[in-house]
Amino acid sequence: MTSSSEPSSTRDSRYDILFEPVAIGPVTAKNRFYQVPHATGTGCAMPNTRAGIRAVKAEGGWAVVCTGYCSIHPTSDDRHYPFSSLWNDADVRAQAIMVDAVHAHGALAGVELWHGGGVVANKVTREAPLSPSGIGEPVWITHPVQPRTMDRSDIARLLSWQRDAAKRARSAGFDIVYVYAGMGYLPLQFLLSRYNKRTDSYGGTFENRARLLREMIEITREAVGGDCAVAVRLTAEENMGVRGFRGEVEGEALLDLIGDLPDLWDVKLGFSDDGVTSRFAEEAYHEPFIRYVKAKTGKPVVGVGRFTSPDTMVRQVREGILDLIGAARPSIADPFLPRKIEEGRIDEIRECIGCNVCVATYAEGVPIRCTQNPTMGEEWRRGWHPEKIPARGSDDSVLVVGSGPAGLECARALGQRGYRVTLAEAGRDLGGRVLRESRLPGLAAWSRVSAWRLGRLETMRHVEIYRESRLAADDVVEFGAARVVLATGARWMAGLPESPDGGEPEVTVEVMTPDDVMDGRTPSGAVLVLDLDPYYMGGVIAEKLARDGHRVSLATSAPVVSPWTSYTGEQHGIMVRLLECGIDVVTAHRLVAIDDRGAELASVYGGQTRNLACDTLIVVGARAPVDELERALAGRPDDVEAAGITDIRSIGDLHAPGAIVHAVASGHRYARELDVGDPVVRVEPGVGTYVTASN
Repeated sequence: MTSSSEPSSTRDSRYDILFEPVAIGPVTAKNRFYQVPHATGTGCAMPNTRAGIRAVKAEGGWAVVCTGYCSIHPTSDDRHYPFSSLWNDADVRAQAIMVDAVHAHGALAGVELWHGGGVVANKVTREAPLSPSGIGEPVWITHPVQPRTMDRSDIARLLSWQRDAAKRARSAGFDIVYVYAGMGYLPLQFLLSRYNKRTDSYGGTFENRARLLREMIEITREAVGGDCAVAVRLTAEENMGVRGFRGEVEGEALLDLIGDLPDLWDVKLGFSDDGVTSRFAEEAYHEPFIRYVKAKTGKPVVGVGRFTSPDTMVRQVREGILDLIGAARPSIADPFLPRKIEEGRIDEIRECIGCNVCVATYAEGVPIRCTQNPTMGEEWRRGWHPEKIPARGSDDSVLVVGSGPAGLECARALGQRGYRVTLAEAGRDLGGRVLRESRLPGLAAWSRVSAWRLGRLETMRHVEIYRESRLAADDVVEFGAARVVLATGARWMAGLPESPDGGEPEVTVEVMTPDDVMDGRTPSGAVLVLDLDPYYMGGVIAEKLARDGHRVSLATSAPVVSPWTSYTGEQHGIMVRLLECGIDVVTAHRLVAIDDRGAELASVYGGQTRNLACDTLIVVGARAPVDELERALAGRPDDVEAAGITDIRSIGDLHAPGAIVHAVASGHRYARELDVGDPVVRVEPGVGTYVTASN
């Protein structure tokens, strides 16, 4: 196996503070890097996959590595989401696999014990959801069930479930055991008057409402004895005004009551604000909302904020905001982030772009994926490592045509393996769709996808890059590379969806695509963006044109704009942004026709029509692979063979148009599997088997 590179220098002394040990009750973190609990889409059904994800972070230098939210009892069943659990001895054995993997690299292992209360539906266990006063959360529950009000015996049972789960956590070997009072879950529900209408000693005054959390901390400490630290994860601010948990009111009051009771405070924001994408929030955006916590407790505090800059991390510590630098998304994008800082390899950090593909995969109930890090989730299943890759399996040279995300990742990974690679790009600038899309509103951070890969390629003397080199079939044949990889991408199509009668709507105005807009072409008059794509493109194109001064409408047949972004947590923010830009948004309508009177739209529900002004129609629909070179080479098999080309492969959007995450993964997979024989794919017991093949 070969590493991405050897340490280039010693650590910059400015970052020494990040590598100081921090005592957390009876245990000590070897540095200030703390991978906070985050879901991985694995649960107890995929213990080896989960262990592989966590182990590589421990190897990468994170001092503390936590598992995701872990249910303490069947009354807290969050499926279809693949949560973790500590209900029985079988769960202990499954969790111990991850703990042992983390300990093997000298890191502490933490577990976030969790009860969802009134915001879970218990769809599989069919237990009645529980809440302080029978009040649930309709935004979260995707099942027509209402929680029941807990009586005193329910509270006693809850405490016993927490105690038993904490004992199991200790048996599994965990070093840090959590009480989870965040994200609208049960302990936080008791703290909040919008959920807690009780009149007994667990309701009414804030001190009474905090009683359950105090007792859960105390019983957890009793269960783990002096072996484990006890942490509390708290939503420090909900940004909901008087209805929510406010830092300057409920937060400070809580810390006045129990600020020094746990060994660690892990603080975050509410569900809608916690993991905001880079499109809507900058690095360290949690800072103003969590500052009060450290001032109110003498115990260590860990928090998050999509930290990607070590300078920001140092400032957080020096200014007394945090003691430990928490991360979920940055630890996914680069599990070796701490080690790279420690070894003076700052330029090698694979920075999180804040796209929330990792969040989306969890919301879809599947193992975690990452746009920047194609190995995430494949550590155990395929044996992929984010920093190590097998040495080349032959002396073959490889020609990669196209420098979009697939081509760049393919060339980078092949170069890391030691292959002689030539990367040919038709244009002057490298990056393909990443370069173009990162110039759209809010997507600037996405340029890191190409920037990181170009930075790595610049260190590889056996990789040659040719710009302004549009290749025809003759050029490829004459070049003489043994392997040819085509990464020529895809372009947006101007075609319209069929009308119910089977024909295309009649259109007599100028029609453009997102590529036209990104190419700098200017629409005329009133613009209608017809958004047929479930992801982000329709919204950002509409926003760009509105900011450029155009009169813009956006219409979609979907019930909401950019529906897939509900998985990335952006859908609400996208709609707010469009309205702020003065864009007329029409949902659940299809295009019927466009003429000099404007665009006629019909409701998908009843057929009622309405008109919008439209001088230019921008269709955000399907994309077509740019396959001219692929087809030309396929038509010349004798010439290809005579040239000594043994393999021609398409990757990325040329192979199958998708999101950037799919393109990066496609390029990486080709490079990883070249000349290695049949790839090994391991399957978790009970998950099922399937056949897999390369592109």
